[in-house]
Amino acid sequence: MASVFQSGKFWRAQVRRRGYPSLSATFDTKREALQWAAQIEARLETQTPGQVYKKVEARELTLKAALERYKREILPSKAPHTARRERSLIEWWSCSLWQAVPLPNLDGPQVAQAIRAMEKENRSANTIRLMLAILSHLYTIARKEWGYVDLINPVELVRKPRLPEGRDRRFVGNEEERLLEACARKNPELTDFVIVALETAMRQGEVFTLTWDRISFIDHTIKLPPELTKTRKGRTVPLSERAEDALKRQRARPRKPGNRVWTYATQDGVRASFFKAVKVAGLEDFHFHDLRHEATSRFFERG
Repeated sequence: MASVFQSGKFWRAQVRRRGYPSLSATFDTKREALQWAAQIEARLETQTPGQVYKKVEARELTLKAALERYKREILPSKAPHTARRERSLIEWWSCSLWQAVPLPNLDGPQVAQAIRAMEKENRSANTIRLMLAILSHLYTIARKEWGYVDLINPVELVRKPRLPEGRDRRFVGNEEERLLEACARKNPELTDFVIVALETAMRQGEVFTLTWDRISFIDHTIKLPPELTKTRKGRTVPLSERAEDALKRQRARPRKPGNRVWTYATQDGVRASFFKAVKVAGLEDFHFHDLRHEATSRFFERG
């Protein structure tokens, strides 16, 4: 049952139906109020009470509250390194100007404004795309798993920043020898860490989390389980003689009992040591991930 009445300068429309939540809105004119009431009544004919309650819930669910739920329910199912990265991206959105905007009200122009704010903070195009991806996934989860089926994903309504051309950094001249020498001076373990990465094309996180039970010197392979890979798909990595020699050196080193291959406590420790070795070796614009590119390029060249 719809009712329309004047309240001060404005007109208020209210729709009530047994089993459904009470719906109301305020308008400048009586005509607008009557049109809205007629549209709502027609819509209720095709929707269940549960669907309408979900819409009311969505109107009250702010971006910050939705992100908190996302952190509780979705992040734990992701790989640890991915969850850590996404937690920082979520923190930006949770502290942004748009934190109190209800999910249905966040639109394309607001997301475009957020992109401009990120650019003013000198964030890279890749980082901005990651921040948009986490927001987009939030809307996907809200629609598919939380029951807010009528939500429109605002990320699909904006242009994403263009990525720069991919890196093509490879070793030049004797850079590999210089890097390994610098690693050896820093920490002999770092040398073998780099060799394993260079010989297997494994990512830094995959090398860091290596345990002896995943390495077979008989089959000459490393088995990576799905939870430790970026793609969430397990894979078997072949070992070259050089990679095996590096791993056997680590196995022969005196160390505390345990299953871990490396003694580095954190991946940040590896990253810091590698950065210092690159600097000592005099390599310009060289990142750890360039070892993976070098390795895959060598695989391709060997056919």
